[in-house]
Amino acid sequence: MSFAKKYKNRDNSSGIDIAPMLDMVFILLIFFVVTSSFVRETGVDVNKPKASSAEELARESILIGLSREGTIHINEGQVDLRTLKTILQQMVAEKPDRAAIIVADREAPGGKIVDILDQCNLARVKKVSIAASKESD
Repeated sequence: MSFAKKYKNRDNSSGIDIAPMLDMVFILLIFFVVTSSFVRETGVDVNKPKASSAEELARESILIGLSREGTIHINEGQVDLRTLKTILQQMVAEKPDRAAIIVADREAPGGKIVDILDQCNLARVKKVSIAASKESD
């Protein structure tokens, strides 16, 4: 009988309850996911020119990056000037009032900016802006 009592006492031994710890981990995970901000980028590092009249625009805008070498980037991928129009047409078809922002390096060739503006007009983008950093006083 003493063997049965010892065996029965082992079943009643308490272990570490990890349920509260898991609850806290999930609460922290939800907190960090909700409070984090996700920033969309063009996929290329640019040194934007400064302007005193620079303003914030909507987040739903199409970002078109232009590097100092003249390469065009959209959705973090490099695109050709000929395919830019097709991509813009698809994006405008999804949301017709979407604006486009050209994020060009200050040393980017001016002719490429004009080419991108032309492709935006051909793709029927209603509002096109050129990004600039706010000039500090």
